[in-house]
Amino acid sequence: MKLKTQAVAVTLAGRRIVKDISLHVAAGEIVGLIGPNGSGKSTLLRTIYRLLRPTAGYVQLGDDDVWQMSARESARRTGVVVQESPSDFEFTVAEVVQMGRTPHKGMLAQDTKTDATIVAEALQRVAMLAFAERSYNTLSGGEKQRVLLARALAQQPRLLVLDEPTNHLDIRYQLDILELVRSLQITTLVTLHDLNLTAAYCQRLYVLDQGHLIAVGGPEEVLTPALVRQVFQVDAVVGRHPTTGCVQLAFIPLADAD
Repeated sequence: MKLKTQAVAVTLAGRRIVKDISLHVAAGEIVGLIGPNGSGKSTLLRTIYRLLRPTAGYVQLGDDDVWQMSARESARRTGVVVQESPSDFEFTVAEVVQMGRTPHKGMLAQDTKTDATIVAEALQRVAMLAFAERSYNTLSGGEKQRVLLARALAQQPRLLVLDEPTNHLDIRYQLDILELVRSLQITTLVTLHDLNLTAAYCQRLYVLDQGHLIAVGGPEEVLTPALVRQVFQVDAVVGRHPTTGCVQLAFIPLADAD
């Protein structure tokens, strides 16, 4: 299912955080949203998954305006993984993932065998099935991220919105999660701080800086030394990964003279 934003702007506390952003993600495509901290990435994502209403513009999923949908219908179509945050509630891992079935159920509906199967399959896909009866609060940060992805998968979404899904993960699980996301062939919009992971897993990139969209294109077009210097305030040497052939960056602090 395709995603489109048209001239989306967001104003918070009198300050324009996101400034007229138009983007599209084709069905089955993985698109990266990159930029430094404070560039507006997470704010834009929140307008897409209906947490923050845009001041101007619109968000369209398929042929429908997201903000004209019910919250339930939006949750059926869009699975969201944000950076893990502390929880004061004692849920098992399985119970957290079962929450992903909520948009598909009536208010008083009981869990079914189908729900249980979907939950188990989601946990299996993120290698957390063995933790199903563990308390969510006893998990490491990386394990929690994998459970939150399983919860999103249990929604059976048509769109995945991922805000730093590899946060807290060691390198093996960073690669495992992104390989999993790629294998799903679900329309995906993802923010990542690691530009090398972005280059390896995203087909196209949108670059934000201070709320403005400043570049769009494939990793080879976007991740140039000039753009990296302008946006991220570091120098970069651009090469190729010796095995995959993907763009690979080596970073160097700017000289003191700059």
